[in-house]
Amino acid sequence: MRIGRLYFWRATFLVLFSIGWVRFTLATELSGANSDSTRSLVVLGDSLSAGYGVDISEAWPALIQAFLRRDGMPWKVVNAGVSGDTTAAGLRRLDWLLRKPVDALILELGANDGLRGLPLEATRTNLQAVIDRTRTKWPRVQIILAGMRLPANMGAEYINSFEAIFPALTASNRVTLIPFLLEGVGGRPEFNQADQIHPNVVGHRRVAAHVWTFLKPVLNQP
Repeated sequence: MRIGRLYFWRATFLVLFSIGWVRFTLATELSGANSDSTRSLVVLGDSLSAGYGVDISEAWPALIQAFLRRDGMPWKVVNAGVSGDTTAAGLRRLDWLLRKPVDALILELGANDGLRGLPLEATRTNLQAVIDRTRTKWPRVQIILAGMRLPANMGAEYINSFEAIFPALTASNRVTLIPFLLEGVGGRPEFNQADQIHPNVVGHRRVAAHVWTFLKPVLNQP
């Protein structure tokens, strides 16, 4: 009986992992379909970028690609969002992403660290490592860091220290900060799915518009 339960949970994990990896692979391939794009914008993120609960074409990275095409900007979006990823998991798969040129990177990781109550220093260290490793491989890369906030039940001290990580990294690394990725979306039921964590289709549109206000000036730089 115990062996049967163990097999069930192993099989469940493999199915969920496979689904997440297939979504990541499809996102990467679909975003590369624009033959007119000449520069690469990689979104390294978790379920908020992967489009958990919505069609991948409705997730905010795909909408950013639509904005780029609309404005005639020669960029290709590579959606490297994987549901459930922590900063450590993102760092582990970074080298694979860096095999091809990266001209700009949106770093959207950390929410799962915070929700799991992981050590703050580990989160900061992992994000710093992503920035350092990306710049070492592609020195001219533009980096945009997406800040995140936590629900009140995590405790005031932990919440405040967590939120301070993102502006501190911005100041020390000369990267562009999006103060809060879910500005105007987080905590608003009408823009989120039933779990009140992941944006719905309308929420993703609002996230895309918010990200665009910070991203467009960066991509327009020479």
